[in-house]
Amino acid sequence: MNLFKISWKNLWARPWPTFMSLLLFAMGVGIISLLLIMRESLDESFKKNIRGIDMVIGAKGSPLQLILSSVYHIDNPTGNISLAEANKLKKHPLVEQGIPLAFGDNYKGFKILGTTDEYLKLYEGKIEAGNAWDHEFEVVLGGVLAERLGLKIGDEFFSNHGLIGEVNAHENHPYKVVGTLEKSGTVLDQLILTGLESIWGVHEEHEEEHDDVEEKDRDITAMLIKFRSPMGMMQLPRMVNSQTSMQAALPAIEVNRLFDLFAVGIQLIRGIAIAIMIISGISIFISLYNNLLDRKYELALMRSLGATRPELFMMIVLEGLMIAIIGYIAGILMSRLGIQILDSLIQTNYRYDLDVLSSMQEEGFLLIASLILGVLAAFLPALNAWRTDIAETLSS
Repeated sequence: MNLFKISWKNLWARPWPTFMSLLLFAMGVGIISLLLIMRESLDESFKKNIRGIDMVIGAKGSPLQLILSSVYHIDNPTGNISLAEANKLKKHPLVEQGIPLAFGDNYKGFKILGTTDEYLKLYEGKIEAGNAWDHEFEVVLGGVLAERLGLKIGDEFFSNHGLIGEVNAHENHPYKVVGTLEKSGTVLDQLILTGLESIWGVHEEHEEEHDDVEEKDRDITAMLIKFRSPMGMMQLPRMVNSQTSMQAALPAIEVNRLFDLFAVGIQLIRGIAIAIMIISGISIFISLYNNLLDRKYELALMRSLGATRPELFMMIVLEGLMIAIIGYIAGILMSRLGIQILDSLIQTNYRYDLDVLSSMQEEGFLLIASLILGVLAAFLPALNAWRTDIAETLSS
């Protein structure tokens, strides 16, 4: 007697209850898997991009906005700061490194960042083709941009004022592509990099066109600071915030604060997903139990023809396991489809990529939990099948 084949046919003898149980189970697994991938992908991306950055200084405003704009490049900057004042802090004995950032333009929605070659070293950026910028208005494209923008080495383009949109183009100073970077999985992938002089040169031209007053001092948007010792963490943020016109923000603290803001919502969605899975388990139980009542004469006949109690028990348990396994596979496919859709939305709005094909250890635990739920849902119906009395059932 092929128990697997009999269990499979029993399931699909009642297609609608089986389909509803599968759908509920897949939804629960899919939502939990989606949350796990999102959390892992965002957590890894956020931690990778703050590596080597102990503090960020910028204009007064929201510290979280300063971190999001200067480290992750997904928000507007809080304003500009004086390069001279930032460089003064950079020379502090407790500061090991200070990397200046200047931005305010884009090309087709991708941010053009003026900085030094220390920024490439910070993210371990490697030149894939061409070379790094040496002169004004030379740019290097991030690993993802060269493919998306279709630009090659030697091509020229004009930047647009602002961080989004294609208006107010700086048509007097074309940028020239001199190199492309390997994909690194960091913010480098989404940036167009150039020297600080290029950003200043373009905006001085822009200000003259709008009859603004020319400034003698250079401005930058932010500076990424690395401390020489832990004492920097204790002293410098307070000193910057109280004694300068700048603001100091600590990436580790702000990122934790950001995740705390999302934590309540994530826990709520996860609770809903677990509730859906439990409801699915109850649905499997009801489906199998009702199916068992309809098949009690069939089971009694199987016993009379030689089927043992353990075989009937295993047949019902197999039905629960089949729903759990098929529901798990369907749920994982649903989560990957959901990640693909979210990836497209995030790419469009924030220029970030998610790892849509990633697999996680937690999904292995989710499979084990699904199998346990399938067995538990089938246990009582299987126990009733075990207790089937041949004489009593057939005589009735």
